[in-house]
Amino acid sequence: SALRLRMFGSTSHMVVPSHNPLFQLNFDPALQSLGAEFYDPVSPAHFPQHQLRWRNDALLQKLGLAPEQVSDRHFIAAFGQFEGPQPCLALRYHGYQFGEYNPRLGDGRGFVYGQVRGTDGELYDFGTKGSGRTPYSRGGDGRLTLKGGVREAIASEALHALGVRTSRCLSAIETGESLWRGDEPSPTRSSVMARFSRSHIRFGTFERLHHINRPDLARQLLDHVVQHYYSHLVGQEDCYSRFYLELVERTAELAAQWMAAGFCHAVLNTDNMSITGESFDYGPYAFLGRYDPKFTAAYFDYWGRYSYANQPSICRLNLEVLQRSLDKLIPPGDMDVALAQFDSHYQRSYRQLMLRKLGLGELPLPTAAELVRLTLQLLKVTTTDYADVFHSLVESYHPQWCQGEGQLGIVDRLTLPDEDAQEVARQWQDQYSAALQRLSQEEWPQVAARLRGSNLAIVPTRPVIESVWEPIASEDNWQPFYKLMQTIQASPPLDDGLSPDVGKVLGAN
Repeated sequence: SALRLRMFGSTSHMVVPSHNPLFQLNFDPALQSLGAEFYDPVSPAHFPQHQLRWRNDALLQKLGLAPEQVSDRHFIAAFGQFEGPQPCLALRYHGYQFGEYNPRLGDGRGFVYGQVRGTDGELYDFGTKGSGRTPYSRGGDGRLTLKGGVREAIASEALHALGVRTSRCLSAIETGESLWRGDEPSPTRSSVMARFSRSHIRFGTFERLHHINRPDLARQLLDHVVQHYYSHLVGQEDCYSRFYLELVERTAELAAQWMAAGFCHAVLNTDNMSITGESFDYGPYAFLGRYDPKFTAAYFDYWGRYSYANQPSICRLNLEVLQRSLDKLIPPGDMDVALAQFDSHYQRSYRQLMLRKLGLGELPLPTAAELVRLTLQLLKVTTTDYADVFHSLVESYHPQWCQGEGQLGIVDRLTLPDEDAQEVARQWQDQYSAALQRLSQEEWPQVAARLRGSNLAIVPTRPVIESVWEPIASEDNWQPFYKLMQTIQASPPLDDGLSPDVGKVLGAN
């Protein structure tokens, strides 16, 4: 739906309609039914004010609601004042953080606030961020800065538009408190965010149960995960082994999606890894400017553990570590066999995603591998930003290229600092031109569709985010933020008739 470019003006001083459609959804107590060993009931914070700054109308349709049915006041009542009937559950989990095991984790500034069945029949979570202290706050205030909420909304919508399986921000509400942070000019403004995702169950949820030596609870949790998120495996004799095999595949595909999107998550601890293979929990992330495999988004990642290039290997390592928490349920040999397939899943997914960013579909493996190799070489030698290289293709593509006619103008749009770089560009251009000329005439229109569907007109790099945050911070002007979100959400759909396997690789919620 079209994004409304206006200031959301509703506040907490209001009369809430008695029939809030967000309270009438098809709620499912699946997580609550696991029992008290998995969570702590908590109470949300009471905020001095509530001003709706972002509502994601596109997600309402997945809930079976039309945007005009849900007012701003409904959003505030549901996700700012938490007046609904569903309980607030802070989940318990542990995790490996920068390689060190931490048993003092859990939802420290958020909770799961109900689960619902979408119009597709799948189970989804409403989760919060910035909703107050919990037993796991570890001395923190349980709050979220307004800039943090804005950044997560931008990241999740951009990744969704790029075909990455991701949680999404349903709403962001400014809450009228002043917060002190070491990584933002303080005092800074506060917010509470509602997140919409497949699940908040993490690798670390299982790791906690292993740490406290409760294999009975681990089995109960694994049965829950299979029932609700891998239901096609229910009843199969080896469903646990098949679950792990599919988790390996989903995680490899997710890593490939990040890499093709030019996205650095920055904090790939095991407590930030979803058991459904979905990307979530966006802190100090960044989209690439120039292509730099060593780029590290988090200022506190001093040794580059979670650098852009390390993301696939870190995901694989996290899956390997998870085996320790599952070895009483799944034969270790089965898990080893499954994990050995991670690299092939990743390479296949990444290769197809990169071809798609070039407007191409299936190619013979040697041709595809060589073109991707040359594309990465081109990205290394040009000083043009990662996203701008592909956007140049979007702007300059002409069907005549598929006929071997006309000049491929993309190279002229790139900054190539020396003769070596220019030679790489010539080699890439020859290989790309040859790949286009392999296409049948019926495939020519699909090139433009793939280019548009795989490359955003505006990628939210740090300078772009700062350009929309500065007007908010200095004059409370939200129009640049709304225009950015409108541009991102207006991206064309990714479905262009590619094979089901590619659709699975690219599948986004």
